[in-house]
Amino acid sequence: MKSFDFVIVGSGLTGATMARMLADSGHRVLVVEQRDHLGGNVADALHSSGVRVGLYGPHYFRTSSEELWRFVNRFGRFHPFEAEVRSRVRGRLENWPVGAGYIRRTIGADWTPEFRGVPRNFEEAALSMMPRSIYEDFVKGYTEKQWGAPATMLSTALAGRFDVRADDDPRLTPTRKHQGVPVNGYTALVENMLAGIPYELTCDYLRMRTAFKARKALIFTGSIDAYYEFQFGALAYRAQKRSTDYHADADFVQPCVQINEPDPAVPHIRTLEWKHMLPEAARRRVRGTVLTRETPCSVQSRGDVPEYPFPDVANKALYQRYRALARQEPTTLICGRLGEYRYYDMDQAIARAQTRVRQLLEMQPWAAKQPSRLVPAGA
Repeated sequence: MKSFDFVIVGSGLTGATMARMLADSGHRVLVVEQRDHLGGNVADALHSSGVRVGLYGPHYFRTSSEELWRFVNRFGRFHPFEAEVRSRVRGRLENWPVGAGYIRRTIGADWTPEFRGVPRNFEEAALSMMPRSIYEDFVKGYTEKQWGAPATMLSTALAGRFDVRADDDPRLTPTRKHQGVPVNGYTALVENMLAGIPYELTCDYLRMRTAFKARKALIFTGSIDAYYEFQFGALAYRAQKRSTDYHADADFVQPCVQINEPDPAVPHIRTLEWKHMLPEAARRRVRGTVLTRETPCSVQSRGDVPEYPFPDVANKALYQRYRALARQEPTTLICGRLGEYRYYDMDQAIARAQTRVRQLLEMQPWAAKQPSRLVPAGA
């Protein structure tokens, strides 16, 4: 049995951040990773052309927190990058999020949102921002492909991830002060975060629980239902099937890094052209370009990689049943996007991980006669 102060399952941003902070505080930490690489779903790899490709989709880092920006820059240099996204609508590429100027041109200057009142589902929440025709062109098809379900079944919270741009700013997140991508990629960033911290790859903790002992606390960043062996049933997750192609004779194929496909007749949901994310000098050294096409799918087996918790009432209720089990384990912390069954952007995931470590060190449940419960507050 391998014994450490903290055993952390998962080497994504949540696990790596917590490992770094705990090690910096003088604790002995082991990171256990099921996959054959570090970084979880932010992992990337260098294509033979010199283009860095995200293994699990694009990751545009953005934050307005000075503290968070200083933290990530400890582990890698970032080059400035502000993502721009287009949606293919009626054969033309239009800005996403949709701009008020586009709505005025296509609907008229006196346009009003379709829905008034308190939204009960995603569709009503989206229609509270825009006319129905705009919703159907830009939002409905994309969302229903992403989740494989009618928009009326989905949570209103999903609509909080976009807006109607009054100023028609084409940037995806124009209000974030710091935006960029690591020069050497996210995998290298995580490797640097874990410098000096032992880790084991291709190690399925759930099959080898008895091989590890956490003297103070176990931190599990995988799926909470898998941790409890699906005793109440499986939570629903969505993922993407990806196909990547190299175009040797084209400098660029797309005008920007991401093209969304909201048309329900088109099977894939978006196409990424990774070369846009490179620094200008690196772009000039690359011959050709690399594109990845993503098509949404459901997570059907243990071997599939879950990426997005399913945003509906039934799965939220099921998660709460698993959360009640977690309350019974005082020195086990189940956290992160999969552990808390909620979507976090990268900056949110890191900030959440930092908060959890500070709470953990303050509470010290392993030392108390009646240990505190480590289930995430408010999750």
